[in-house]
This record gives sequence, C-alpha cells and structure tokens, in this order.
Amino acid sequence: MMALDLGGNWGTEFARLSVARTLDTDRLWQLMPPYPGEKPAASADLAALYRQLGVYRAGDAGSTAAAQGSTAEMAMHKTAGPLARQISTGMLAWADELTRNAGTNEGKGSNNWVIAGSRTVSGKPLLANDPHLGLSAPAIWYFAGLQAPAGKASDGTPMAAIDAVGATLPGLPFVVLGRTDKVAWGFTNTGPDVQDLYLEQINPADATQYRTPEGWVPFTVRKETIRVKGEADVVLQLRSTRHGPVLSDVQKSHAEVLDLGKYVLALRWSALDDDNQTVLAGLKTNQSKSVDELFAGLAHYHSPMQSVVAADDQGHIRFKAAGRVPLRDAANDIRGVAPSPGWDARYDWKGWLPYEQTPQDDGKGSVDGAQGARGWIATANQRVTAPGYPHFLTQDWALPYRYERIAQLIEATPKHDAASMQAIHRDVASLATRRLLPHLQQAQSTHALAAAAQKELQGFDGVMDAGRAAPLIFVAWTDELARGLIIPRIGEGRFKATYGKRDYRAAIEGILERNDSWWCQPATCAEQSAAALGRALDRLQAAYGADPTQWRWGTAHPALSVHRPFGNVPALARFFDVSVPSHGDSYTVNVGQYNAGEVKGPYVNRHAASLRAVYDLADLEQSRFIYQTGQSGLVFSPRYRDMSTTWADTGYRALQRQPARWAHSLTLAPATPPTAAR
Repeated sequence: MMALDLGGNWGTEFARLSVARTLDTDRLWQLMPPYPGEKPAASADLAALYRQLGVYRAGDAGSTAAAQGSTAEMAMHKTAGPLARQISTGMLAWADELTRNAGTNEGKGSNNWVIAGSRTVSGKPLLANDPHLGLSAPAIWYFAGLQAPAGKASDGTPMAAIDAVGATLPGLPFVVLGRTDKVAWGFTNTGPDVQDLYLEQINPADATQYRTPEGWVPFTVRKETIRVKGEADVVLQLRSTRHGPVLSDVQKSHAEVLDLGKYVLALRWSALDDDNQTVLAGLKTNQSKSVDELFAGLAHYHSPMQSVVAADDQGHIRFKAAGRVPLRDAANDIRGVAPSPGWDARYDWKGWLPYEQTPQDDGKGSVDGAQGARGWIATANQRVTAPGYPHFLTQDWALPYRYERIAQLIEATPKHDAASMQAIHRDVASLATRRLLPHLQQAQSTHALAAAAQKELQGFDGVMDAGRAAPLIFVAWTDELARGLIIPRIGEGRFKATYGKRDYRAAIEGILERNDSWWCQPATCAEQSAAALGRALDRLQAAYGADPTQWRWGTAHPALSVHRPFGNVPALARFFDVSVPSHGDSYTVNVGQYNAGEVKGPYVNRHAASLRAVYDLADLEQSRFIYQTGQSGLVFSPRYRDMSTTWADTGYRALQRQPARWAHSLTLAPATPPTAAR
C-alpha cells in the first residue's frame, strides 16, 4: 500500500497519453517538462505514434459505461437510510481518491539529511527526516519501542537481538523509521520509474486474445465475487496479460480516452512481484549496530525504493537508494515515460539493477560530486544520480527547490546542533515562489482590489507564512494562471483530469520566462498574468471579503488530516477529522501541499510532514519526534489529536528508549500453577 501511495509513474504515463491527443510531442514536453537541465528521456514522437496506432476513442466525452459507474457502486448506493447512504458515499469517495492519487508523484516527497561530526557542535553526526505523505486521522504512523532477545529462527539461523524505537506501520513487525541504540536512519522516496503501462492490442477476430511478440495469446482471466448485504453478489471478471493486470477494465478515465475495442492498458509494476523480502530487511535494520550493518540488511529491501540516509555513534554517515529498479533495453525509445506497445519486445524489462549499483554516497564521495566530501548529505526527491551514472532510473524527479533550500540552510551554519536541525524543519521560504513572484508583482490589473493586493505583496520574499495575505494572493494567482494558459490548449476535460495533483509549475515557469506567445495567445503573457490576478482577486474577495489586509494564508490552508472514510460523511467529519492552520507550500522544506483542482478547499494542506524526527548521535536519548494527530486511534481519546498544535508549530517530543519516568507500567508474570487435586 505504501508503494501504491508513493508510486506515480503509472498516472503520469496515462496523462501524457491523454494530452498527446491534442498537443504535438514538443508541446507535450513544454507542458510536462523533464528534470531541469535535461532532455526528455523518450526519443520517440509520442503524439505521432499514438495517432498512427489509432489508440483514441471517437469523440471526447466519457463512455456511457464509464459514466454509469460500476455495478458495485450502484449496489452500495442501494443501502437504506440517510446516514448509511452518506457512509456508503464516503467509502466510494475514499476508494476513488486512492485510485486517482495512486497515479502521480508530483509534489509527493520527503526530506532527509545527515551532517557529519566535522560540521556539528558535538563532533558526532546529526540526522533529520520528515517523510511527506497524505495526511490522515488516525496518523499513518504509530510510534513504538520494540525489544526482543537474541535467538534462533525456525531453521536454526541465529537471530540478533532487537532494540529499536521509532515509527511503525500497521502490519509490519518492526520500526520502519527510527533508531537503535547505535544507529539512526531516515527515508525519502527515490521515485524511480517502476510502473510501466503497456498498450495491449486486442485480436480483431477474437476479443479474448491480445498481441505478443510471439503472436496472439489469450488473456488470463479470473473472477472476483463481492458479497453485498441484501442484494445479489457482484461478480467481476478481471483480465491480466504477460505484463500484469488490465487497469482499463476498471479505471473510468481509461475508458474516456482509449478505444477499448482495440486496445487496453496493462500495468507492469515491481511491487506486484512475489519475491519481496522487505520484512526481512526491516528486521535486520532493527538489529543493526552500525551503518554497515544497516545497509547490509537493506539489501533485502524491495518496494518502494527509498533514498536512505544513516549515521552511527562511531561517526559514519551514508546515503544509498534501496529497492528494486528495472533495467530497460537500450533500444527502448520510450523508456517508460508513456504507454508502450505491449507486443514489441524492446519495451519489456530486461532484469533488475543490482543493489551494489544503486545510487550511493559513503560520506567521502557524493551523488553530485561534492556532498559527502563537504560533510553532509541530503535528499529531497531531487535527482540523486551523479552525472554520467550509467543506468536510467526516471526523468520524473521532483523539482529540486526543497533540496536547494536545505543545502542553503546547512551551508549557512558552520557547526550544527539539534536546534539548527529543527530550524531547517521549520523553514517556509519557497524558492519556487521567489522564481515566479516578479511576474505577479509586475501584473497591471484594473481590478478594484489590485492596488491593495500589490501593497500586501510589497516586501514579500516567498516566505509562506500562515499569518500573511501575500502567500494566499500568490497561490490564487498561480492557480488562475495555470487555468488561463493550459485549458485553451488541451481542453477543460483533460485539464480537470490532470490538474491538482499536478500543478504544472515547471510549465508555467517556462512559458513566462520564454514569453511564449503560443501558450499565451491570443493575449500577451503579461496580459495573461494581469487577467489571472483579476480572476484570483474575484475568488478571494468572494471567499474572504473585500479587505486584503484581513486575508490569511493559514485560513485557506489548514493542515487537514482526514479520517478514511468518515471524513467524507458530514455528520461524522467534525469528530473524526483533525484540522489546524499551517504554513508552507508544495516547495517549502516545511511542506504544505495543496490540491488546487479540488472544488472544495482547493488550498487546503492535504499532504505534509507525516512525522518529523531529529536524531543526535552524540546522545541518541536526546532524539526528538512529532507527527500531526496523536498516538491514539480512538476518536474520543485525549490522545487522538493532542500532537496537532505542537506539530503545526514545529515542536517535538522526546524519542527515548529509556525515559526518565514511565507514565504507566504493567508487568505480566505467569500465574503459579494450582496444586493438583488429590
């Protein structure tokens, strides 16, 4: 499930397929650019390929079958009673959100960094981590201390003792993120391309078959039965190909784009392989006493690939990407960035990247030639491969703004301590905002509130403070600018289907900086910017009143931890959801990602630091953590939401294996066996 949440290439591929219907390939790469400074990974002319194959359905609206919804959905809506109907709707909304969100990694990310003892006050390493995930209540993490004595496995293999504390996930019997008494570690999502969509051609003479390099073969078919209370069973027929499950049989958006009588889309995904030994990797990390032992254990790690930084109390620091990544054929001219013809063997995966060849930094070299040598290593979902790295991982790295800001803050302090690490966690300066801000400040709008809005923007330096109006004005302007520039080029339907989880920030930067008349037509880019400001001010006035001095970013941008599914039930949401005003945007270190495509609450912070932790290798008992709700999943418990305000203020709690005082203690001892009856 974590691999599904963090995997994004599947949705990005489909978005490119959809947009290529109306844009040529060069314009496609302007809308969805490769990583800054790089060329598109695909050399194929995608738009021409898809037109030649005839993959698109006739017309531009959704199919009747897709519009009607699934049999299961209709059955659920027959549930009696208004509250039950709300809960049914909430469950469906949650399932739909999971499906939609599983298809993009834009904006999804995390931060971690480790600083060597040569750059710290204590002379020992410091490590920080804040994985960014969709906010939920209860929180995705549960903090625990785990201890187990040394012993033997069932096959007689010796097992080292476990003594770890940190964040656990439901169902996994180990600490996922945390520390032992000797070593600490933190994850960010590497984000490699481990999901490829394949266009599978259906046999015109026999719809039960699809095309392979060896000819036509039958789909693999299985049936799933869903029992519905008070109704007949719902029976679903699910197809698979040699690549994996046929997503277009159940994905509504695919039916709206593809001619499903000719082609279907199948998914090849590393996480669906059954050789996953991630549990073994987790147990070994919890047994580790050094950086060397930690990364030896992570050799078993499978999915999703993570950029791991680690430090031990002997002073060693290291980075390595751990997890499974496919190797692609040199003749593959699409390289997994868009759906590929499934019958052409050159697009099949050719094995796996060996663990010893994944990106790494031993604290003496670097991912970019300088990091470890200068006494620190950081990852923030940016490109982690060095120039000349021989293997293709992806072109869809996150924009490097968070990494660049972390680097600035680390370099600004000669010697770091726990307080300076926490200050980096707290930072809400958006380098992405600073890049576009001059275009907004130069906008010449005739709107009645324009002068007052520009006054709020005076002196604004991109710090996304919850207590200011300027961040809200900027965000609303970029939202309207994206709509004004892109909808006329790709159509409102495609825009709505792709916007929100993608903010098209890189595209907007390029358009304005090139002063691109094709995208800005029929107006100039300056006129488009001014018009976007006017529309933004109309929206803000309607929502927050006519006095811009009273507008606040935090009002529009609360961190909302939604309960699944009861957050979608109005009668229950106020009890189960957790909401608190928050700083930041999608590109700040203290992240606050919003989904501007949401009709309700477009600027609500829905994806942020799911936890923050700082580990001090001089004294690991001084380590700190926090997450955004509370330790209890019981809605009426005082521990359900008691961390939320501290989290919003970037505060912490102690992360100790041996706290000075236990609030509660329970000792279980075997009862004395009763005397045998005589």
